Amino acid sequence: MKEKILIVDDEDRIRKLIGAYLKREGYEFLEAENGLEALNMFKEEKVHLVILDVMMPVMDGWSVCRELRKSSNVPIIFLTAKGEDEDQLLGFELGTDHYITKPFDMRLLLAKVKSLIKRAYYLEAELKKELYFEGLHIDELSHKVTIDGEMVNLAPKEYDLLLYFAYNNGIVLSREKILDYIWGIDFYGDDRTIDSHIKRLREKLGEKAYLISTVRGVGYKFEGESEK
Repeated sequence: MKEKILIVDDEDRIRKLIGAYLKREGYEFLEAENGLEALNMFKEEKVHLVILDVMMPVMDGWSVCRELRKSSNVPIIFLTAKGEDEDQLLGFELGTDHYITKPFDMRLLLAKVKSLIKRAYYLEAELKKELYFEGLHIDELSHKVTIDGEMVNLAPKEYDLLLYFAYNNGIVLSREKILDYIWGIDFYGDDRTIDSHIKRLREKLGEKAYLISTVRGVGYKFEGESEK
């Protein structure tokens, strides 16, 4: 499979530079100069990853990410000059997978692209496990989560959190450990990132929210009786 990457940036120079590097690494790429063009292109093409600028005319990156997450778990990398903590927090809350600030090292961007492509399209082929906890079913192969047979629509980071918790059933996980595992050691956010994601995860789990408990002053713990 030759992966196709959508580069969304209003600067033609940036798009061409990223595209040249991606092509050299064996990827195909598409270009969009604004958010609306990107969404239309996404509907027409099979896109495996999106590199998305924030500040663009017509439709900004926040809005594009929000729209994509309504129907797709495609990996998204925000690429932007807005490097403040609040901007990064918003990006992760909307469902981005990585956040890189300009100016950036192209090697870092390529490393993130390769990592996300591998995680999203290749590692899952090796996974065949299904986890069951008190009516909660996690299917790693399809990345589907159901509760009593009803589908639960989780954002990528919410799914990653749930799976991480499930694999550490009964173990107290510190916020620092969760941040390092889910977002990586190069993420400079804070506890609010975790808390906001877990709050939304609990809301989506509904009556099964009790499976994730808060351990005051430490972090969180998933505790459920395995059915299989």
